Amino acid sequence: MDRRRSQRVSEALREELAEIIEYELSDPRVGAVTVNRVQVSPDLRSAQVWVLCGETDRQPQALRALEGARYYLRRELAGRLRLWRVPELHFAVDSTAGAEDRVEDLLERIRKDSQKLEKSTENQP
Repeated sequence: MDRRRSQRVSEALREELAEIIEYELSDPRVGAVTVNRVQVSPDLRSAQVWVLCGETDRQPQALRALEGARYYLRRELAGRLRLWRVPELHFAVDSTAGAEDRVEDLLERIRKDSQKLEKSTENQP
């Protein structure tokens, strides 16, 4: 399978799933769910969908709701995308989002510490 094709399909799935989940899925357990990334298998038969839940204590409920709605989501995707076969959807919580925030916080601390160090060396004779 062409790698560029699987990337295009992944991006199209991500965009459409984000729209369907945000505007059309009426399950209150889903809440504020963001579709961070989608990775399709090389044969395009399955897709891993990584989501980020707004409230961390509601993640298990949101995942169960998405798993329960996956047939509805596939049917909606079939109507929107021109694919021979819509991949089977598997949902997981994206743990990399928290790691990115942590790295950004650490980099900000380093910047502040380096600015303090520069100021203190400028004031010394």
